[in-house]
Amino acid sequence: MRFLHTSDWHLGRSFHRVSMLSAQRAFLDHLVATVRDREADAVLVAGDVYDRAVPPLAAVGLFDDALHRLAALGVPTVMISGNHDSARRLGVGSGLLRQAGVHLRTDPAACGTPVLLDDAHGPVALYGLPYLEPAMVRDTLGAPRADHAAVLGAAMDRVRDDLAARPGGTRSVVLAHAFVTGGTASDSERDITVGGVASVPAAVFDGVDYAALGHLHGCQTLTERVRYSGSPLAYSFSEAAHRKSSWLVDLDADGSVHAERVDCPVPRPLARIRGPLEQLLDDPALARHEDSWVEATLTDASRPHDPMARLAQRFPHTLSLVFDPDEGPARSTASYAQRLRGRSDQEIAEDFVAHVRSGRAADDAERAELRSAIDEVRAADAVAEVAR
Repeated sequence: MRFLHTSDWHLGRSFHRVSMLSAQRAFLDHLVATVRDREADAVLVAGDVYDRAVPPLAAVGLFDDALHRLAALGVPTVMISGNHDSARRLGVGSGLLRQAGVHLRTDPAACGTPVLLDDAHGPVALYGLPYLEPAMVRDTLGAPRADHAAVLGAAMDRVRDDLAARPGGTRSVVLAHAFVTGGTASDSERDITVGGVASVPAAVFDGVDYAALGHLHGCQTLTERVRYSGSPLAYSFSEAAHRKSSWLVDLDADGSVHAERVDCPVPRPLARIRGPLEQLLDDPALARHEDSWVEATLTDASRPHDPMARLAQRFPHTLSLVFDPDEGPARSTASYAQRLRGRSDQEIAEDFVAHVRSGRAADDAERAELRSAIDEVRAADAVAEVAR
């Protein structure tokens, strides 16, 4: 059986205030064409279909059109909700959509109930594990603790129990949205740390033939059977070196896996350039970036006059400007957003404590208190979203 594994569409997201709707539409055109031309038997979408819980209407329109086109091909689609999605909203109409071959898996309680497909070699059970917010699903899944490893482990126990009751030779695929140990993050994923820990071990997926992962935006192979497809588009300059792609996965009769990367269309390349302003404006080696989206880091000792306008004359698609002088107080010129880039909520809170106490860092008890407060706020936000 052949699957196209994709994730993290983030429909409705912009890139440094540039709308990505046309690029997202081009990706969905590519997705449908790949499914048709490469004769995929099913499409797997491992979460973060939308970029936020209440997506803009244009993003909903893209999603609706993609589902209609996939259904018209007669190719089943199995899709889970991610941490950016509203599971409740994404799951609306799932019963009716199932009749068209679109299987939306957004209910944690249904982790052990697979979508069953068949090929010439027998049945394949596809289990959808939506993003599991530990505080919200611990009781539902009977997990011993409210952390990512415990709730995902409890969900996988349900998968293995169901699989054990099925006929011998049944092959299995799991879709999950999580941060798995060994994966490499980028700046554009939302922090999901709970209790100071964000990741879970890859061994949690033992016992299934393939784990189709979502959440991290880089295409990655953790093991031959555990892979991230990554996002189809870049959503931060930290992804400038990414090769955006999906996985075309062949699951053989004996459960062995063969995976091929299928490149996604690139709306515009990304470039990170660094140096004094005059050097960036004159360096002939940078000509290849003149049509790229550019993040420029200026290393001038003092801030040049009107740098963005001058950069835009050579690099008209410059979107981000960072100041990092080679001499002097480099951090004092960075914007607040730049100084927070890549830092977790816990790190930001601890930095604030140290700042207001003239450099005296939080002790172990205070760090634990901050961690507990952050976890409570995240859980409360998740509960409020479900209640809307």
